[in-house]
Amino acid sequence: MSVDCMNVKPGIEVASLSDVGCQRENNEDSYLYWEPLTESEFQRKGRLAVIADGMGGYEGGLEASRLAVETIREVYDHVVRDDPQAALLEAFVTAHQRIQNHALRHPELHGMGTTCTAVVIRGRQLYFAHVGDSRLYLVRSGSISRLTRDHSYVGRLVESGIVRAEDAEKHPQRHILTAALGAGTEVAVDGAEQGLALQDGDDLLLCTDGLWGVVTEEELAAAAGGNAPAEGCEALVKLALQRGGPDNITVQMLRILPEM
Repeated sequence: MSVDCMNVKPGIEVASLSDVGCQRENNEDSYLYWEPLTESEFQRKGRLAVIADGMGGYEGGLEASRLAVETIREVYDHVVRDDPQAALLEAFVTAHQRIQNHALRHPELHGMGTTCTAVVIRGRQLYFAHVGDSRLYLVRSGSISRLTRDHSYVGRLVESGIVRAEDAEKHPQRHILTAALGAGTEVAVDGAEQGLALQDGDDLLLCTDGLWGVVTEEELAAAAGGNAPAEGCEALVKLALQRGGPDNITVQMLRILPEM
């Protein structure tokens, strides 16, 4: 198990870890962390982190998640607008279209799609966009809050009051998605209505359902608060594996450091 510790500009600490799990033969998750090379572009665009959990069989799922993270990075890198939230939404729509076009060119990959959660940190402001059931959490002063909502059948039941939130994580149909990049003609992307102010010591956790499906939010918060990001990622993946690792497991942890 090798944690990916990125080389980053000052102000943040980043670590990522992905594991195939105990019951899958292949890992269909993808992730990336990206920063512009020039200082002027960095000031304009900030930092980008993305995770995706593919579906549609090994080849289709892997290709969908790879296309998603690479397209979002490419579009966000080249977009000219100064609004990070609008740029993220544009990147998601482009990724959705590219995945659909790829499936049309390769009929054997019909049904390919992917969840995707992406964040931009510009200065001390957080922006994010999201489709599917991969999640973004904020851990602040030991307390954890989920910033994304699951686009899933059970997620709808929770929002309707039919299923209690505490029961949703164990619901047998919790993995049935109602939205994914590449699925359906249009894609409804959730996002931050406005930038969220970050504080020193905040931890952002991006994770696929292979982690949050077997690890509680309290355990996520404890791993983030009590460890450096690399150690936290390793502890969380080990915990998911100990609990059977029924799916691919991917986690990224980003810690906001005091400004110099």
